[in-house]
Parts: sequence; structure tokens; C-alpha cells
Amino acid sequence: MYTEQSVAGLIQEAYNKLKASDAEGAAALLDKALQIDFDHAETKHALKSVNWWIEHIAPIKKIENEYEKGGFILSQLRQYHIFLDSLGSNYDVCQYAIRRFVFSSALRYFRDLLGDGINQHDPGLLLLVGRCYKGVGTYDEAMKYLEQAIRFRREDGETLAELADIHALRGDDKSAKALFREAFFLNPEKIDLQAMESEMLIRLRDRLTREKNCREEELREWLPVYGRLWGVFNIKRELTPLEFGRLKQSIFNLEAERRSNPDKSDILKPRLLNRYFWLIDYYASKREDPELIEEVKLKIKITDPEIYDRYIG
Repeated sequence: MYTEQSVAGLIQEAYNKLKASDAEGAAALLDKALQIDFDHAETKHALKSVNWWIEHIAPIKKIENEYEKGGFILSQLRQYHIFLDSLGSNYDVCQYAIRRFVFSSALRYFRDLLGDGINQHDPGLLLLVGRCYKGVGTYDEAMKYLEQAIRFRREDGETLAELADIHALRGDDKSAKALFREAFFLNPEKIDLQAMESEMLIRLRDRLTREKNCREEELREWLPVYGRLWGVFNIKRELTPLEFGRLKQSIFNLEAERRSNPDKSDILKPRLLNRYFWLIDYYASKREDPELIEEVKLKIKITDPEIYDRYIG
């Protein structure tokens, strides 16, 4: 005769094994729990999840390069999320343990590469180490490595988004909003929305998903537009004269590209709208002639009347 306490104890012990990067040990404990109570829903869910990872990272044994080993583990996350959706159930404690397993396993390979030498200056490696520390919940270490990475990649949206996510997870919403706004201006196409863990970004992503039925590629482009409309990306900074010139040139190029490639409008339109918003902010901060702002507003109206109505409404 089983007791609920004995099953729960085995499940918790299995989760502890996962957090210690021991998937096989976790699977053995979950299998034992399932033999006690074959109908226990959480046990079945957890065992399926653990076995998925054991199966999908098995090829890592054939990979010799440490960097590629860590990258291979992280590359499975997107496919795992699809698998998780197919289960039709979710247990937060289980998925937290799974996340700890995945990121701690990858971190082991990346951290070994850092050493004391040249790799300390590799922004790609620093980004991955920071991302893994975020995944295991060690936010101070994550911030340390992401800030190191950003010194080498000052205009990299992917790294800025990870740094913004850490600021949000640490409760610094003001810095997070400013960094997210910057990241989605620079390289929205490089940002993995599924990798963002902060409630701020998750709420914005989920609301936008309900608002617009579009591919993830387009969703990333629309996110800063709606983030501005909904008051999420509301922390701004003043552009330097050089940045202003680059912004104007970027707008000119996007307008020309959109005219010559109307089939790319799904991507180019939101990217252009976001730059119009940045241009208006620049003119407003410099107290430029109001006519300049009205000219940009007219461009927004011509580009997307619905966005214009929301913007002025």
C-alpha cells in the first residue's frame, strides 16, 4: 500500500537530482514512484520530461568540443517547449528542476572554457555563461558576465535583451525597460522571446500574441511598437548627434526598401514604425519645431492608420 508522502518524497528527491545535473538518477527515482502509483499525474509528467532530455542529449557523447557540447544542450530548448505543449499539462516545480538541469549542464561546459586566458574576452562565450547563470537563478553572476559581454558588443540586441531580463528579474524595472527598448531597436531579429523569463516581457509577449496572429519573426518586430503604445518601453534616452544621423539614414533606407520590396512589408513596416517613434522622441527632447513631429506623425498615419489612431488616442 503506497502513501502519498512516499511518492511525493521520491518526486522531490528526483527534482533534487535534476538540479544536480543527474537526469538518469532522477529518472530512476521517478520510475520507482510510478511503480508505487501508476496513475500519479505529476510523476508521469516528470518522467516523460526527464526521458525526453535523456534521449535528446544522448548524441552529446559524440561531440568533442566543449563549446559545441554546451551549445547543443541549449539548442534543444526550443524543441522541448514544443514537446511540453504536446503534454497538455504543466507542473511548475518540475519545469523549474528541468530548467536547472539544462542550464547547469550547459554551464559546466562553458565555464570550463573560460579559464583565465583569452576566452575571458570572448563576448559570445560570456553571453552564454550569463544566460546559463540566469537559467539556474544566480542573477548576480549572470549580470557580471552579461555586463562583461556588453563591453565587447555595445550594440548587440541579443546581449542587451538578456541584460534587460536580468534587471527585470532583480526588480530594477526602470533599467530593464530602457535596455529592452534599446535591444528591440537594434536587433529584434536576434532576440529569442522564449528565452526571456521576466514577467514584464512575458506579459507583453503574451498580450501581443493575443492581439496579433503572426509568425514569431514578425512578433519580435511588432513588440517594441506595442511596447511603446502600451507604455512598457517608456524609459528613453537622448540620442547623440551621430546616433541621430544614423537613425535618419536608417529610416531613409527602410522607406526605400519597403517601396522596392513590398513582399517584405510584414517585417519592414513595424521596424519602420519603431524608428518613427524614436525620431519623434528625439525631436521632442530637443524641443524642435513641432512641424517636424507632425511630419513624422503623418508618416505613421500613412504607414499604418490603426497604429496612428492608437498612438494619438
